Amino acid sequence: MKTTADSRSIVVVGAGAAGVLTVQRLSAVSHGHEIVVVDPAADTGRGVAYATSEPAHLLNAPAGRLSTDATDPDDFVRWAAATLGRAVDPGEFLPRGCYGDYLAERFTTAVARSRVPVRRVHERVAAIDRAPGGLLLRLGSGAELRAAVVVLATGFAAPGRNWVPESLRTSPAFVADPWADGFQATEGVDGDVLLVGTGLTAVDVALQLDRPHQTIHAVSRTGLLPRAHDRRVEPPDLTGLDPADGLDELWRAASAGRDRRAAVDGLRGVAGRLWQGLSHADRERFLGDYARFWNIYRHRMAPAAAERIRELRRAGRLHLHRGEVTGVSPDGDAVCAELSTGACLRVGTVVNCTGPQLDLRAAGDPLVAALLSAGLATPGPHGLGLGTDREGRVLGRDGDLSPLWTLGASRVGTLWESTAVPEIRDQAGGVADAVGKFLAARTATRHRPRDRYGLTLSTTREAAAAFTDGVERVLRGQHHALERFVAATEADPGFALGHAALGLLGLEGGGQVDVGRHLRAAREAVRGADARERSFVAAVAARAHDLRSGARALLRHIAAYPRDAFAVNAAVPTIAFGGLTSDRETWSLVESLAGDYGDDWWYHGQLAFVRQEQERWAEAEQLAARALAAEPASAHAVHARTHVFYETGEHTEGLEWLDSWIADWGEDSQGRAHFSWHAALHELMLGDDAAVALRYERDLAPPTVRGPRALVDSASLLWRCEMTRGRDERRGAAAALAASPEEWLTRPPTPFAAMHAAIALAAAKDTERLQALHTFAARHGSEVFERVVAPLCAGLAAVVEQRWDDAVAQLGSARPLAARLGGSAAQREIIEDTFVRALAAAGRNRDAAAVLTARLDRRPPSPLDRTRLAGLGVPVAAGLRWQHTTVGKAARTALNRHRPGVVWFTGLSGAGKSTIADLLETRLHAHGVRTYLLDGDNVRHGLNRDLGFGDADRQENIRRVAEVAALMADAGLVVLVSFISPFAAERELARGLVAEDEFCEVFVDTPLAVAEARDPKGLYRKARRGEIKEFTGIDSPYEPPAAPAIRIDTSVQSAAEAADTIFRYLVATKVLDGEPS
Repeated sequence: MKTTADSRSIVVVGAGAAGVLTVQRLSAVSHGHEIVVVDPAADTGRGVAYATSEPAHLLNAPAGRLSTDATDPDDFVRWAAATLGRAVDPGEFLPRGCYGDYLAERFTTAVARSRVPVRRVHERVAAIDRAPGGLLLRLGSGAELRAAVVVLATGFAAPGRNWVPESLRTSPAFVADPWADGFQATEGVDGDVLLVGTGLTAVDVALQLDRPHQTIHAVSRTGLLPRAHDRRVEPPDLTGLDPADGLDELWRAASAGRDRRAAVDGLRGVAGRLWQGLSHADRERFLGDYARFWNIYRHRMAPAAAERIRELRRAGRLHLHRGEVTGVSPDGDAVCAELSTGACLRVGTVVNCTGPQLDLRAAGDPLVAALLSAGLATPGPHGLGLGTDREGRVLGRDGDLSPLWTLGASRVGTLWESTAVPEIRDQAGGVADAVGKFLAARTATRHRPRDRYGLTLSTTREAAAAFTDGVERVLRGQHHALERFVAATEADPGFALGHAALGLLGLEGGGQVDVGRHLRAAREAVRGADARERSFVAAVAARAHDLRSGARALLRHIAAYPRDAFAVNAAVPTIAFGGLTSDRETWSLVESLAGDYGDDWWYHGQLAFVRQEQERWAEAEQLAARALAAEPASAHAVHARTHVFYETGEHTEGLEWLDSWIADWGEDSQGRAHFSWHAALHELMLGDDAAVALRYERDLAPPTVRGPRALVDSASLLWRCEMTRGRDERRGAAAALAASPEEWLTRPPTPFAAMHAAIALAAAKDTERLQALHTFAARHGSEVFERVVAPLCAGLAAVVEQRWDDAVAQLGSARPLAARLGGSAAQREIIEDTFVRALAAAGRNRDAAAVLTARLDRRPPSPLDRTRLAGLGVPVAAGLRWQHTTVGKAARTALNRHRPGVVWFTGLSGAGKSTIADLLETRLHAHGVRTYLLDGDNVRHGLNRDLGFGDADRQENIRRVAEVAALMADAGLVVLVSFISPFAAERELARGLVAEDEFCEVFVDTPLAVAEARDPKGLYRKARRGEIKEFTGIDSPYEPPAAPAIRIDTSVQSAAEAADTIFRYLVATKVLDGEPS
């Protein structure tokens, strides 16, 4: 039998509490659509939770919190008083069956008051498929329902069974689901009983099965029962908590000085925001370490139930065990349940009380399996529930959206707190609002086309097809997007979004686009566009006015319309390469969109690039592989994988893979020049100069490459070859300059552009324009231009003119801050290569070798590394290979509320370094910062006890300490290093071992006379008497830092003031996210 319903129906799957709450809200926003509620249960409203008739089964929340109407919180209390014929206190815990009756009556009332028909179908939904105009539901009987919208309100899944030993699965003593038959299946059991699980389900079962002369055992990993409700517990206001502080700090702040029940109740009110804001690692750690204890304090017993449980335990009829069931064997008319503790319990029945299966892939539900198989749904974060967007709309495969929403337990992965009546009530309102907007928009734009992300296009179908193809080409990073957008505006000259897209491409790529004309056309046509299109036009107009305000406008647009992938694609490069935000803010933007895109291949490529920037190589590779499997042309995924190969030193494998991809897909890729640059880097690192030269002439030399890429890829490669291989590349660089945008050379729009302009001018030996660029940067008004770009220009000019000491000084000033220029580490590495060349040419081979050797801490030495180090007199052992680990620096840092860093104190003996460092560490520790203080005297008691005080031993002393500090920073710590470290080369070595923005040099600049007058250890007196040789400041020089991050003069500044100065600097430079409270 087949029943064809009107495709204008709204179908709610599930007739329990979530279904009733949803119907109540939908009836007001249905836009004339019939509402059909489908559930095989005979009753409506009771579901599994409230179908029990056992008086001992009490609600685990007071009556005053359970109204179905948030605007009338006393509704359930009044109904219960009228029904029971007595006064009901809002704090009273009523029987669950009573609440089921309330829900059933409220459903009947909602049907009577509804402006549209509400129909009840007592069947099981077996599958849901796509259909024209909506979805097609296949019922268990073979009937079909067509729907414009479907809302899944299916409640909890059955208890999980992954723990069940094979010998128990088929045993008649095993009750797999105590709720399967209205809980009656477990009545009248013979012999003792084992409950597996000690949560609220176990409490209910224990209360129902309690019999004289019968023992009930309950086992779980904690062996702990839920706590009891207590009216005296008041939740604190925790709305000010910031998930960026990390899991441990959140719990510390919530629980400090409070009952844990109060802490959990306070967190519950902001749980969704905090859960979504936590890092993936913190959420995983919560699920592994915190969740079982959270449940004890969150899902509490009614006071009366708690008292009865205490009576059972006092009477010896309920025993708790901590452990797991490892096996079951027959024992006469009973079974012997073996626990992980070694105990064996002889029982007649084993009841599965582990609670609902949250990983729906393992739940065995045919409907969920069908949804996942059809690609209409995907697993939620961490495999919990279903993936949804912010409004509860189910995310399909590749991020597709169908008219399918869900609420309640299936959103636990997205929201965590998603199972209690107050949360489901709020979600029902949100789903109803979202469905109403969807139906209204569909009615208003019924004949308007949409893109693959479900966004409306206010144009003709012909123009929409061209525009959509153009967007897809942009997302894949392919050529001819511009032509497709032109075709869209030619097909519909009044297509505002098409004109705005052309304007944005012209602004971002420097193409032959009349940006002003297209923006005027977009503004004229915008009246016929929808709100999303109007927002995009406004963002592009802001971008045309000013790069910085344009980036902010794009971010606001994305916040309102997160599935506008074209806007996100434009915003991310603007941020990453324009230097408008820090890496962490860029990462946050991309990571925040996970719930909106799900398994979308384009999004996986974007996230893969973020992960490689975070040095999470394995995750980056996995994401890139998934993206490329779905879309082999995905440029973002290719870019991410290419960086993984380079940064992990896999040059041979990376070159082979990249050449293969370029041969298959490069012809149509806008990134071909950049990927050819990456391939040339591999060849350069492998020492194959001929291959580099051939690739440059074939793939990178103008006119093959023009515009910004002539600077970013072509000229930069020539300069890198000159710095590492000693070749004069001025002719090729002059051609690259001629093919480059003039604005980038004279008035570069971003620090990233300025860096590459300076490098190209240096390669062309054009010192006149390099000096002009230096002047522009020095007067720019931006700190990055003044502190990084200007000294970089001066240093490059000094290299060209072979003023090597000046080059070292200027480049040494710019290099620590190079990360602020934007771009990737591979691109900024050219500054380090230039610095090494300058050091070597200045006769400072040891310093040059130290900088190069520092690279070997993050990747294995390449043939080029070996050749350069050998030329500097530092051979590298063969056969060494860096072992990459799954847990990297970014993952370890994610556990902290701060970034890692090294604060390096340098100064004369007696300057006050150790005192200031100790005060600083005390302050940092008090504010929850993980630190370690490496003090010069202390280290010589252990690690460096074999070293003396001659120049060679003192240099080795600093080298070892610098390596240890780098390892500690890699572990996520803030490391305080207090050493005289008199030589600039030693400090430069230490700087080179950590990330560019993680080294803070503190010069404790105490005059020699002051330090000698203090002389707390009597060392100066001994040095003056000749008892100590080569003592710094007396007969061995001290080289003051040329440009320390902080200068402290303890002759005029107290140690406490100095520590405060450094602390505030760490906050200002984002080593600390802000002064902790």
